[in-house]
Amino acid sequence: MLIWWLGDDDSLPASTRAAISDREAEVSVSAISIAEISIKSTLGKLRAPWIPDALLAENGISVLPFTSDHARRLLELPLHHRDPFDRMLIAQAIHEQLTFATIDKRARAYGVRVL
Repeated sequence: MLIWWLGDDDSLPASTRAAISDREAEVSVSAISIAEISIKSTLGKLRAPWIPDALLAENGISVLPFTSDHARRLLELPLHHRDPFDRMLIAQAIHEQLTFATIDKRARAYGVRVL
């Protein structure tokens, strides 16, 4: 979703775009998302430039590190979803009690708040 937001892509739902753009809201992007973008770019599965922290900060977006507590939370997740990046993001969102911005309906099976 970050790539869609930065690129003003029409694939991003309007409600999600508004929530991310709301300067009053606390908006974070996981370091996992940045790693996924980097890996998929390297593999040729995605064309995306490097996203500098300064660009995120200019847009009021902070970077949320992935910690051992987040990794431990993975042990508690059932296998509703096999994508490792999504599972890490879901575990992080649950642990931090954050709302998870996704269009993947499978995320709701975990009980995570979804935007």
